[in-house]
Amino acid sequence: MPKKVRIAIDAMGGDFAPINEIQGAVLALNEKIPDVNLEIILVGNEGKIRSGIQQADADVNLFEIVNASQVVTMNDEPTAALKKKKDSSMYKAIELHANGYADAVISAGNTGAMLSTSTVLLGRIKGVSRPTIGSFFPTQKAYPALVLDVGANIDSKPRFLYEFAVMGSIYIRQVLGVENPKIALINIGEEKSKGTEVVKETYKMLKDSELNFVGNLEGRDMLQGAADVFVCDGFTGNILLKFAESFPGFLKYAVKDYASKSFLNKLMVLMVAPFLKKILSGFDYEEFGGVPLLGVNGNSIIGHGKSSPKAIKSMINRAADLVNNDLNGKIHVALNPPVMSENNQLGK
Repeated sequence: MPKKVRIAIDAMGGDFAPINEIQGAVLALNEKIPDVNLEIILVGNEGKIRSGIQQADADVNLFEIVNASQVVTMNDEPTAALKKKKDSSMYKAIELHANGYADAVISAGNTGAMLSTSTVLLGRIKGVSRPTIGSFFPTQKAYPALVLDVGANIDSKPRFLYEFAVMGSIYIRQVLGVENPKIALINIGEEKSKGTEVVKETYKMLKDSELNFVGNLEGRDMLQGAADVFVCDGFTGNILLKFAESFPGFLKYAVKDYASKSFLNKLMVLMVAPFLKKILSGFDYEEFGGVPLLGVNGNSIIGHGKSSPKAIKSMINRAADLVNNDLNGKIHVALNPPVMSENNQLGK
């Protein structure tokens, strides 16, 4: 019998809310996730949501609507939802999950606010020092690599980075089916003596762990797929992420500029355009939609502010997958191994 999974959506988060959230939810419901009886709660301005459902030519009875009078904007401080906007669509959506009414929550809104509010309302998994946000990067392999952290924790202690590696390894196994993910530290060189004191101490912790740690790797190794999970502090990871996001736009500009030089150039660009589009699809965030806030005691998915209906659908699918596979339970076990009793240690 299909498992009922109820997902709360911050319908007012994102640059194109609520229409993209509604259309994405419709796509997810029509796609019918295997073994899942999906229920969607749209949280936000009820009038705008109902108007959006009508605009999407969808049946209003497909959804449960929870009204919220406030919106957390992209310009708000990360703590805005907690301090000043407790009737916002983001806060109320997370609250529905925290209270057990919803099994997961997704938002394409303010990342900082989603991070802080989810952490406070849902709490942390035992053994997790800091929740983390990751992002997928394309590689030369058939699947992408996960980079952790990409902005949640600007300064990180060795213990934090170790925990990121553990959570990333579990997530990659679940999402991509990689049995023994390779874990690497992003560094300025491969030698174990390179990097800051934090990185060097983290190297020791990972080397002594049961993770498949392949050592220090550099930025040039990422797109080659030399590891499945790349670990770094949020300062470094956010710079990498923003650079990667700028690459498709730059390449499109360069191709357009080349085509404008001559008619022959234009013909050549038209010939290779389909291939370029396919190559750039690896940088397309829509495929994975969003990434979970790893380490919180719940299923909180954060998406890109410009999330399309396809990206919203992918976020919903990701949330349902996390619920079905109990990602948090696996993280809890990994970071809280059972302590052997004295009798067991003595073999009694």
